[in-house]
Amino acid sequence: MSLIDLLTGNTSNQVAEQAENKFGISRNQIIALLAVAAPLVISYLRNKSQDAKEAEALNNALDKDHDGSILDDASQAEARQDEGGSILDHVFGGQKSNVENQLSQNTGISIDKIGPILAMLAPVIMGYIGKEKQQNNVGAGGLGDLLGGILGNASSQAQTQQSSPLNDILGSVLGSGQSQSGGNPLNDILGSVLGGGGGQQQQQGGGLGSILGNILGGK
Repeated sequence: MSLIDLLTGNTSNQVAEQAENKFGISRNQIIALLAVAAPLVISYLRNKSQDAKEAEALNNALDKDHDGSILDDASQAEARQDEGGSILDHVFGGQKSNVENQLSQNTGISIDKIGPILAMLAPVIMGYIGKEKQQNNVGAGGLGDLLGGILGNASSQAQTQQSSPLNDILGSVLGSGQSQSGGNPLNDILGSVLGGGGGQQQQQGGGLGSILGNILGGK
């Protein structure tokens, strides 16, 4: 299953419906947030997996807690929200608040809700990675290539498929995303892609800000 399949499938819609009911945020906003957050989390994990100890820890976590069952039972997303917060703490570390601020600016979701919603989405993203790991029979040493392949395939698919709001978002997010291996995914994705100078001007002109503005009715 490709990343776009995840975003356009039943799982994301069901999770978005849960978050909509819980937080009063439109389903489209939740899916748009997932379309940005999923490649961002995957990019961070790919960078971490270049360290052998981090790769082993991620491999163990995927084997233990993320078998992909959440993709067939989306009700787990709300039940595992606390776990999702811990996932985000590990993935983003000291940059977590910066990531949340940037995502809030570029999705229109208020800063007090962005963290809890991301915490609902995190186990879904990890479940997707875990399922891909199982299906490709990948161990710790192959995680970096697996994660890079997920991003590369999503980028290619987004650019070749007929234009849609989700494809446009993923194309924007991933368009410059293949040079991340030596850089900081936050800077690469939220910086160069979302606005260069921190995202403030992004609301006004072009890029992901305008795509989200169009899909979300200018929010």
